[in-house]
Amino acid sequence: MNDDPEPTDSAIGTRMPPEVGSVPEMSYGNYLKIDELLSLQQPRSRPVEHDEMLFIVIHQVYELWFKQVLHELDELADHLNDDRPALSGHQLKRVLKIFKTLIIQLDVLETMTPLEFTSFRSFLANSSGFQSAQFRELEFLLGQKNSDHFERFVGNEREYANLTRRYEQPCLWDGFIHYVHRQGYEIPDEFLYRDVRQAVGYSAGVQRALIDIYRNDAAMSRLCESLTDLDEGLQEWRYRHVMMVQRTIGSKMGTGGSSGVEYLRSTLFRPAFPDLWAIRAAL
Repeated sequence: MNDDPEPTDSAIGTRMPPEVGSVPEMSYGNYLKIDELLSLQQPRSRPVEHDEMLFIVIHQVYELWFKQVLHELDELADHLNDDRPALSGHQLKRVLKIFKTLIIQLDVLETMTPLEFTSFRSFLANSSGFQSAQFRELEFLLGQKNSDHFERFVGNEREYANLTRRYEQPCLWDGFIHYVHRQGYEIPDEFLYRDVRQAVGYSAGVQRALIDIYRNDAAMSRLCESLTDLDEGLQEWRYRHVMMVQRTIGSKMGTGGSSGVEYLRSTLFRPAFPDLWAIRAAL
């Protein structure tokens, strides 16, 4: 052990300043890159409208949460692929809490009146939440695949590559049903070998297996219920988002070329795991 004291200036008995070029000590600010993070909120309105800052912060935070949700659901898929479903409950619980947080954030956004949004809306130009690549990734991961979305991301190589990867991969429901099959439940070949680039639909054969699970396998039925909670959480967020947009812009066209509220309404009540909902009447 080296017990030599740290170098000091002998004239004044204080610590010497760090040498030029030395690595700074890790701190809260540089670990989280706070300087870079706080530099990313750049309103475009001129003169700057007060409420544009809230709009930017809320949507940047959404993107961070989307990143975390994808991170958690990828881990969940790995656990199912490794036949370790007990570990997946942690990820499902966390994602559900995140969805609740996303909904609460809408309460904050709704403190902005329609006039306050209108004051800077024109400066958004063609940008729109419709163009959130991470949310499209989430939809693809949950089996709601639609190749029409690709055209909006041609200009961004990273986003396009990520979407392509999600599109070509089995979705979360595929992973779950293959796990169910490996546990001895009969799953029809047309589902096991389906084109994973297609949206998940209803399967009578899968429903029969799920009914068997609910009646005879308590542990796996709890996992099914957690997946249903996940599906419901996403649908709850969609509904609250539609109502927030309608409250803010009414029937106006959305930015980015979307039809606004009309498009968002078309996404409501479209479950990610339709067979989990279809079996309720048979239980």
